[in-house]
Order: sequence, then structure tokens, then C-alpha cells
Amino acid sequence: MAAPSQPEAAEDELQNMIKTEPEEEDSHDLPIPGHVPTKRDPVVPLVSPVSGQQPLAWSPDHRLSVCTASSLSIMEMLCDVRSNKQHLMLHRTSIPVPPEPCKMRVGPSAELAQAMDKFSSHLDFTLRQAFLTDRVINPSVGTHKGIKYASWSPLGCDAVGRCLLACLTLENRLSIHHSKKHLEWNLLVDLTQKYGELLKERGYARKDNKPTEANLLNFEELQRRFRMQTPLKMEWSSTYTFKQVQADNTCVDVEMVLLAVLMENGDLVLWKFLLPFTNGKDVLFFDLIESGVTQPSDLAWWEYKSEDRQMSGLIIGSEEGPLKIMPVHLKNVKGYFTLRHPVILWKECDNIAVENIQCIPLMHPVHKASCSLIVASRGCYIFWCLLVISSAGMNVHNSHITGLHSLSVVSLTVDRQSVALYSCSTDGWIKKLTPMFQGSSLTFKQEDVPQIENLTGRRIHGIAVSPNAAYVALLSTQGLVGKHPPINRTYQVHFVTLKATDAAVELLLKSPSQNLYKMTDLLDLVRWHVLKSSCIPPWLQQALDQKLQESDVPYLWRFKLFLLRVLYQTVQPSRGNDTWKPSPRESQIAEENKGEAVVTVESEHAKVERERQRAELQASILAAEAHLLRENMKKVLGVVYLNTSIGQNTSIPTCGLMEYLSRDGNDRAAEVLIGHIKNKMNKQTFSERCALCQAVLPFTDHKDTTCENGHLWPRCVLSYQACQTLTFRRCLLLDSIARLPEPEDPEWIKKILQAPCMLCDSPLIEN
Repeated sequence: MAAPSQPEAAEDELQNMIKTEPEEEDSHDLPIPGHVPTKRDPVVPLVSPVSGQQPLAWSPDHRLSVCTASSLSIMEMLCDVRSNKQHLMLHRTSIPVPPEPCKMRVGPSAELAQAMDKFSSHLDFTLRQAFLTDRVINPSVGTHKGIKYASWSPLGCDAVGRCLLACLTLENRLSIHHSKKHLEWNLLVDLTQKYGELLKERGYARKDNKPTEANLLNFEELQRRFRMQTPLKMEWSSTYTFKQVQADNTCVDVEMVLLAVLMENGDLVLWKFLLPFTNGKDVLFFDLIESGVTQPSDLAWWEYKSEDRQMSGLIIGSEEGPLKIMPVHLKNVKGYFTLRHPVILWKECDNIAVENIQCIPLMHPVHKASCSLIVASRGCYIFWCLLVISSAGMNVHNSHITGLHSLSVVSLTVDRQSVALYSCSTDGWIKKLTPMFQGSSLTFKQEDVPQIENLTGRRIHGIAVSPNAAYVALLSTQGLVGKHPPINRTYQVHFVTLKATDAAVELLLKSPSQNLYKMTDLLDLVRWHVLKSSCIPPWLQQALDQKLQESDVPYLWRFKLFLLRVLYQTVQPSRGNDTWKPSPRESQIAEENKGEAVVTVESEHAKVERERQRAELQASILAAEAHLLRENMKKVLGVVYLNTSIGQNTSIPTCGLMEYLSRDGNDRAAEVLIGHIKNKMNKQTFSERCALCQAVLPFTDHKDTTCENGHLWPRCVLSYQACQTLTFRRCLLLDSIARLPEPEDPEWIKKILQAPCMLCDSPLIEN
């Protein structure tokens, strides 16, 4: 079934909806009285100049990528609960630019060499000049080194539930990377090479598979073969679930994600990744869409969801100005509809390039239906287009926002939580745009983001908002020194807060995802506030206790445990003098004694009070951990009961878990669960054995176990099995460890081992 196209009458409904004056409203977003944007430490310097038009990208798993001339620099944000330092905790890694050149396959080597000789000395000056100045066709001119663009996949695409990274170099090499181990990146597949092999098998034909009559000695044919495999940009779709028929004719739900690649000739190449994606050989060519855009500039996904219906398409911008949506056809996806033909969003050719395309889902207050807001930068203007789908069809409303910036917009990013846009020009001014419906019309509330003192006068290359809009990252360099540019440029990444602590707490308590790891940027704001004030705000403690009384869910207990751990760092005793420093000489000691140095000694009363606070916090932390431990044990035993037959031996220490839970006589749910499992086990006991001496491993502690011969083994935090191998997985915050799934493990045990850490929701990564 296809969705209807926009009626011609929609053009009569176009309105010039530009902006409104700021209105007072109760919002925690920026800027409001009581919250001033604050620059956080550290300022991250870059060792190489910035490359690419959109160098910053923030992933859903809180990793920031920066495109530079030597590598793709990656900064991962962590909420370290074992440190009392107030600055951001960032772990830095990088993916270097490959040293070997990227060579495209366009035909036989002998024919290509003959074509190179012919066009390098061609008698037609226009043709020869076009050949000699093309860095893709004629790499002898010199190619640029660096990263052109980076794109992050949705969360949960790799084997550990994190994001895949698509990386495009200035030499037109497109590759997919993943981080299987902590702070380590591995190449999965080179899509440029794979697509070149696919084109060679098709004889470099177009989508209709008609063989080409021209050869490489025809300059237009040579250009076409290079342009059809030169990527400009790539974007990931959201995750789709489709039905797949197995060998026994049963249907299973399989998740997939699509990667759309925009080529220089306007073609759209779609690659299909089945999740979790672990092997680069499993990537599948999905479709080729000919857009007809001769000079493409930008690409973005348009995805529409309303109840049980969904549609998607690819938004393509042009260097000449037009903007349109190309349909994408998906099979076996429940409730998926396909557009009948392309949707024109803007058709005027005014030679203002379309860049920074973003798509935001909205709810229309009049039609009571989902709609899509598409925004893009065109020079110093912001283009917007509202797509409203109703029973009458699709209506397109579009216009431009003028007067925002005096210079061209270099970056446009979206806060999808509060539905706000942030635009930035090279002069450093950042504007915030909030779309608002006034009846059936759409207006934008404009706000100036206050400039940070240390960033005034610096040149901005790009901005990116964190997944939950707690921070905005700014990539900057020196501005003009007097009236002249600086001799040497240094590039830096700055982090500025966008939300106040109370706004972050409100979002954390009402989080629909119920996952602390997905809210890392908001958690860091709360951590910073607790470390600065050395206390948990009373209003936060009261709100959390009230939430726990209303719904006793593990997520709220993890949040409480996080707060207690951060507060515990504030009462830790100071380490005193650094042990690594050499001891001073006697002369220096004598000089210090002569001075008027004032030494403050903590009173005995303060020491006793600090020890009391430390003991109370330690007891509260242990109580919260014990509660989470018991809830997870009951969850594991419930899975064991549902997936085992009578008297079946499993590798999970069922008897030890039941004995541990039976120590608390007030847990009625645990008593009932233990009774059902004992009836199924029929008085049989299955003990764990040591892999070295075959002695029995007792279940005395949930963290580790020791056999009678003294062999110590750690226990898995997910299944409580003894980890008796040399390799295991560790929590991102080093809270716990987990075993790797074995080939002989049943599917339900492998599913248990896919869960995140029970204490902090962080993924478990192989060491």
C-alpha cells in the first residue's frame, strides 16, 4: 500500500511563518533565570587540524567523534563513581587515517592506463583541464588526507549493545568500525571496496542492468564510473524488525538497520546490517535508488511513525538549492507503507547549497496526528518544512527563517528531548529555535545562547548536542588577532552545560528508557552538583524516596546507589602529600620553617563526624547493592524455572542462589519461587566443579568462590556462574565482571548474558 502524495492545493496553504518574540514559560531549558551556561573542564586539544564540513558527531552511547586531518578522534564520556574530581571524565581513542591510498575499480588496468595517457595530453583544453584538476580521477594531482564525515548507528547494533561507526575519509574510503574491547577499534568492512567489486560484476551498469556501450576512452563514461562510487555522505536509519522464514518454515523476528550512502552522481546505495552485526562479511547490498540530483550536497533519513504505521525515505539536498524525499521500499516490515513517488520540499534553484539536514517528529495539535519537521541550513538562512499526513493526504508547508546570522550557518543540531534547534555560525554566536504551534500554524521562538567568556571571539567549526541535551560540544580555534588571522592555529573541543541540575533530575526520574547508561550526560550533571555541594539535595532525596514508594523498580535503586557512591567520595580522607614527589632537602625544610606558613589541622571532633558519615554511607551503599542483588537473583531463578525440565542440570548454581535468598525470611516472593524450583528439582543437587581440580565450588559469596584446594574464581554478575576462563567481560565502570557465552550454552543462558551490569546499567565489554 502506498501513501498518498501531497495535493496541489497544499501550495495555497504555504505561509511565511518565521519567528515570534520570546515568551515566558516554565521550562528548564536554556536560557532561564537561575541557570547560566557553564563551560566544563577539561578543554580537549586536538593534535591535527579539523577536516570535513560537519566534523562533530555525538553517538547515542555518549561518544563524541571529531574529524581531523590525521585521524578520527573519539572521546567517551563516563560517570566515574570512584573519583572525587569535578571535571568531565573522558576516555580518548582514535581511528587513524589508513596510510595506503584508496583505489577505485573502474575497468581493466590496461584500458585505464591508456585513458589516463590520452586525457592528460588531450588536444581539447577544456577536457584536459577537467581531467587534470579532478583529484578522484587523477590522483597524481595530490589527494587530501583526513576524515570527511563520521556517522553513528543507533544503540544496540554491535555484539555488546553499543553503536557501530561509519567513517568516510577524504580519499573516499567508506568503512565500518566497532569497539569490541574497551578503547580499541576494529575494522569490520570496507564498503568502498565491496561496492567496487559489486559494480565490476554488473559491468558498471546502471540500475536497469543494461550493459554500457562506451569504454574508458570516453571521458563521460570515465567520469560516470568514478562518480557512481564516490561517496559524499552516509547516514544510518533507525532499527527495523522484519519476519524471516527459517529452514523449518517457522518465522522469527530479526532486527536490521540500513546505511544509506549518497554518491557524487546522486545515486543512493543502501546496505543492510542484520543485528547484532559482528562479521563484516555479513553485510548485504539492499538497494540502489537513482535520485536524479546532479549536484547532491547533503543526506538525511525521513522516518514517520503513527500508531502501527510507519514510512521512511531519504532527504536529499542539492548544491543548486532543491530539496526532496526519495521513497525507500521495505519488505516484510509490519505496518510499513511506501511513498508513491518523490516528495518535493523546495524546488527553487537559487544556487544556495542545502546543508545540515535534520528531521524531527512532532505531534500536530489540530490534526491530532504525527507530523515531521525538516530543517536545513541554506547559507545564512534556516529552511524548514512541515509534513502533515492526514486522511486527505500529505500537506507540505515550508518557509525560511531569516535574520538569525550574518554569516553562513556552519552547524545545525537538534535537541530531540525538548524539541529544540541550535544553529551556529563561524563568528561563535549560537541561536536556539523552539518550534511552537499556534493553532494550525508553526512558529519559532528565538533565543540567544549567552556566550561563554573564554569562547568570545573564537572561530567555531561546529557544535553537537549530547543525546539528552545536557551538554553542547563546541569545536573552535583562534579568531582574528587584531585584523589578521593567527600564524598558528590550535583546535580545541569545549563542553558547555545546557541544562540545570533540577531539570536533569526531573528527566532522570521520568526516564522512559529506565536505563542509567542511556542517561550518562544527565547523570554527569547530577554528579558534578553533588561533588560541588558535598551533599545530596534534600528535594532530590525526597523525590527519589517518593518514587521508590510508588514503584519499587531496579532503575530507581540504581539511581539511588549512584548518588550514594558519588556522595561517599566527598567524605573520603585526603591522601595528603603525593608519594611520587621526592622528599625536600634540609635547607628547604629550614626555609619553610622560617616562613609564616599556616597549617590547618582537622579537629578530632570533625574526624569523628566524618567517620560517622562514612560509616552511614557505606551501610546505605551495601543495603542498596544487596537489594539489587536479590532482585537480580530472583530474576535469574525465574528464567531457570521457566526454561528447565524436571531434574535438569544447568551450569547456573541454582541451589546456592536459593540458599542465599532463603536467608531473608520476609521475602514472600522469593519463598514461593524457591518452593516451585525445589519441586521441579525433586531433591536433586547439582554442584559446580573447579576446572583445575574438580573440587566442589561452594556458593558463599556472589562475587567469587574458592574450592577446598584454594583455587579462587570470580563469579559472573549476570548468571552467578564461576568464570573459569582466561577471558571475561568487565563493566564499563568496573563495577562487576561477566563470563563470555559458550557455544554449548542454551539460548536462554545466552540471553541472560546479554544484559547490562545490574549495578549501573553499563555494558559489559571484553577485556
